[in-house]
Amino acid sequence: MKQLRKIVERIIESILTVSGAVTSIVILLIIIFLFKEGFGLFNSPAVESGYSLCVNESNPVNYLSPYQIKEIYDWEIENWKEVGGKDEEIEPFRFEEIFGHYSEEEMGENYEYLPEKLGEYIAANPNVVAFIPNQFLPSGMPGVKVLRDSKITFFDFFGGKEWMPTATPAPQFGVLPLILGTLWVSIFAILIALPLGLGVAIYLSELASEKMRKILKPTIELLAGIPSVVYGFFGLVVIVPLIQKVFNLPVGETAIAGSVVLGIMALPTIITVAEDSMRNTPRAMREASLALGATHWQTIYRVIIPYAISGISAAVVLGIGRAIGETMAVLMVTGNAAVMPTSLFEPVRTIPATIAAELGEAPNGGAHYQALFMLGCILFLITMIISISAEVISKRQPNKGL
Repeated sequence: MKQLRKIVERIIESILTVSGAVTSIVILLIIIFLFKEGFGLFNSPAVESGYSLCVNESNPVNYLSPYQIKEIYDWEIENWKEVGGKDEEIEPFRFEEIFGHYSEEEMGENYEYLPEKLGEYIAANPNVVAFIPNQFLPSGMPGVKVLRDSKITFFDFFGGKEWMPTATPAPQFGVLPLILGTLWVSIFAILIALPLGLGVAIYLSELASEKMRKILKPTIELLAGIPSVVYGFFGLVVIVPLIQKVFNLPVGETAIAGSVVLGIMALPTIITVAEDSMRNTPRAMREASLALGATHWQTIYRVIIPYAISGISAAVVLGIGRAIGETMAVLMVTGNAAVMPTSLFEPVRTIPATIAAELGEAPNGGAHYQALFMLGCILFLITMIISISAEVISKRQPNKGL
C-alpha cells in the first residue's frame, strides 16, 4: 500500500512538472511571437506597400521621411526647400491623375504604355513627386528618379505624434499619443482610486464592526468580478452625460470619464490588498501604541499604516496595472481619438483600446498589423515592470517603514 502511494505521488509530481514546463514554454513562445511580429514593423517600407515615389532626375532630393511625405500630400509642405531641395514649389501627383492627361488609346491596350506615359509626365515636370504602383513604375527611363526606399524607424514610431495607419501615401505610426493617453488616463484613475480605496481599507480594517465587515468585504470583492464591458455601459450611460453636463463640454467621452471608470474598477484591488495588509499588523503593536497613550487615530496613521506600507504600495501598483491593461471600458468612454492629450476634458485613445479597435481590420502581415503587435510589446513591457515593482514592494520587510 505504501509503495502504491509513492508511485501515485511520483506520477502526480511528474504531471505537475510537465504541466509547469509546458506552460512556461507556451508563455515564452507567445512572448517571442509577439516581439517577432512587432519588430517586423521596422523592416516595413515607409510608403504604402506596393507603391513607390518618383521625382524628376534633376531633383536633388533622394529621401523623404514618412512624416514629410504625408505633409507634402496634405499640402502642409509646399516647397522643395523645406525637405532639402531647391527653392521651388512641390507638385504632388497621384497615380489616378494620369488618366486626366492621356486618353485610353494613348495608354494602349491593358495600359501597356502607361509606365512610358508616367515617365514622360515626370520627366517634363521638374517639381513633381509622383505616387505610383510598382507594376507601372517607369524606373530606368530618362528624366525619372525613384526615391530611395525608406523604412519605418524607431524614431518614426516612438517619436511620432500622429497615429494614422490608413493614411496614403505614407501611413503614420506615431505611438506617442497612445502612450501618453494610456498614462494620462491611468495616472488620474489612481489619483481618484487611491484616497477612496485607502479610506475604505482603513474603515474595514480598523473601524467597521465584524458584522459590517462581513457584509462589505464580499460585496467589494464581488465588484472585481464584474465584466469590464458592464463598467463601460455604466460609464457611457451615467458618467459621460454627467461630465458633459457639469463641465459644459461638447462631448462627454473624455479622458476624465475614462479615469473615473478606471478608478472605480481599480477600487476592489486596492481595497482588498491594502485592507489585508493592515489587518496583518501584529496585535501587540496596536496594544503597545494604545498603552503609551496614543489615540485610535494616532495608532492608525503612526503605527498601522507605516507597518503596512509595503502592502499598500503593492495595492497601488496592482491598481495601476489593472488600469493600464483595461480595454473595453476605456474604449467606450474616452472618445477613442488618437491625438496628443492636452487636457482631461478631451477625447483620448489608449494602447489596449487601439489594439482592440483595429486588429480585426489590419491586413495580416502588413505594417499596420505589425504596428499593433508592437503596441502589444509596449503594453507587455509596461505591465511587466508594474508586476515586478509590485513583487519587489510586497517582499520588503514591513518593519522598515517604522
